Amino acid sequence: MRRENGKLTLGDLASRICRLKVVGENLSDQETTDFIAALYPNFNDEVDFESFLKVYLKLHAHASSRTGNPAKNSSAFLKAATTTLLHTISESEKASYVAHINNYLAQDGFLNKYLPIDPSSNDLFEIVKDGVLLCKLINVAVPGTIDERAINTKRLLNPWERNENHTLCLNSAKAIGCTVVNIGTQDFIEGRRHLVLGLISQIIKIQLLADLNLKKTPQLVELVDDSKDVEELMSLPPEKILLRWMNFQLNKSSYKKTVTNFSTDVKDAEAYAHLLNVLAPEHSNPSTLAVKDPLQRAKLVLDHADRMGCKRYLTAKDIVDGSPNLNLAFVAHVFQHRNGLSTQTKQISFLETLPDDAQVSREERVFRFWINSLGNSTYIDNVFEDLRNGWILLETLDKVSPGIVNWKVANKPPIKLPFKKVENCNQVVKIGKQLKFSLVNIAGNDIVQGNKKLILAYLWQLMRFNILQLLKNLRSHSHGKEITDVDILRWANTKVSNSGSQSRMDSFKDKSLSDGIFFLELLSAVQPRSVNWSLVTEGVTDEQKKMNATYIISIARKLGCSIFLLPEDIIEVNQKMILTLTASIMYWFLKQPVEEKPAATSDSENGSQLETLSNSTTDDSASESSVE
Repeated sequence: MRRENGKLTLGDLASRICRLKVVGENLSDQETTDFIAALYPNFNDEVDFESFLKVYLKLHAHASSRTGNPAKNSSAFLKAATTTLLHTISESEKASYVAHINNYLAQDGFLNKYLPIDPSSNDLFEIVKDGVLLCKLINVAVPGTIDERAINTKRLLNPWERNENHTLCLNSAKAIGCTVVNIGTQDFIEGRRHLVLGLISQIIKIQLLADLNLKKTPQLVELVDDSKDVEELMSLPPEKILLRWMNFQLNKSSYKKTVTNFSTDVKDAEAYAHLLNVLAPEHSNPSTLAVKDPLQRAKLVLDHADRMGCKRYLTAKDIVDGSPNLNLAFVAHVFQHRNGLSTQTKQISFLETLPDDAQVSREERVFRFWINSLGNSTYIDNVFEDLRNGWILLETLDKVSPGIVNWKVANKPPIKLPFKKVENCNQVVKIGKQLKFSLVNIAGNDIVQGNKKLILAYLWQLMRFNILQLLKNLRSHSHGKEITDVDILRWANTKVSNSGSQSRMDSFKDKSLSDGIFFLELLSAVQPRSVNWSLVTEGVTDEQKKMNATYIISIARKLGCSIFLLPEDIIEVNQKMILTLTASIMYWFLKQPVEEKPAATSDSENGSQLETLSNSTTDDSASESSVE
């Protein structure tokens, strides 16, 4: 498979890997090429043994999902090999992320004894082993995600406390949009560098792209002409908005090419030279465009950025090497520092005509992060846009109820013909009815058209079905019978009552839940050491309620609950999110081995509760959530 010069590029790999049986039998040459192109945009990059394994395994999984059943000879030895390989990391990326951490966490009271970290050393991978740094970094990226009162910050943490921090970190990372499917707490403890750096990269990227939306930067409407285009802009992922912004500014210069990526299209540094000349002409240097050597031009571009006051994030070599992560970070930072958009634009009036439904955007966020946490083949940025061809919904259904999708009649992206999308979405609706979802007046075409109300209704029922299935699958507790909303409500009330508390939840929309006390008592009942009651407020004022709600979410994630709600969902008693929170706590508790359950929970108490669960009748009146 090697070329005559002994080197193999990704371009060569795409054409030759098709000869391997599992790939060639299930995917066409073009599909294989497109799949590799999505993973690695630069086809001139050399392939080493590790990247070959990575491509092979992903193609193998993709081909298997295509046929709907895993290949019998799924090469277990390859999967084992990838865990023991010496993974290489980019020293340049490491140095850039360390500089970012040193800058943003320098004033942190707990971490200042470890900072600044030496970027040329491997100290970073030692410091992350207690979990504190990553938790703090998540809060820099999305302030308020983790209640820092829930982080274990003693100087010497025992293994249990370290594990709690890592669990809190991973569940919180999922909740801000990171993909952590292949990362576990053990990876942090062992300091697995490629996984640690991969997570840090995602967290920093989320921070740097935070302003690339119309809510944070309404001036972005300058990039479009009318309200229809504004809606399209709102549905784009932040990287695409950043590219559109860059090209919008480049159109003001003599640069005629369109930048489509943050690697090959910026390697010669010409686009950067023009971009910075447009944004900060007062700092321009005529030599930048005059020099012939791309490396020299890249150095002059970074000098220009320095004069603008922009942190670099990358070196001249990173530009000419086409490092996508670091180039993205650089452009995002330039955007944050000086976006060159008008502060007074008539087009902002378009925004006033668009519906601003905070509840819809909050639910969209929850479902998006939940779907992304399942490890589907494609990361989605907007459920109303990215689910319209039906493929990701089919993948999600297959994750939630394995084997339920008929892959033989499914159409794989890219799908150009509209009726093929409708076929996928018709199967999505058909499976929903099979799973007893309430789908009155919902047709496959509604999903293709991006009908927000109906898509949210479907996703809520899918998410609810998932958590109920997880509970049902704990057969030793449910005896294989269906679990209902009422069972979850009854279980929570029994747990709190048996712990000696008078608190009670009448339904999942019980307004008294807004102070958070019931959930703190529930968490304390399932794990007595989880709640520090000296940190709990009375939950009377809005501020006190928010403090309790933030604490609840962090404690639940620290235990191991994978939840995506916001503090506002508890304060406002959003019954759907209240149900998922309660069910997640219940699932975590019932999953624990008997010997690890709190001593306060006797076997007889467990048995009677679970017997009640298995014998209960279906009655959704407690939550009314199954209907909505």
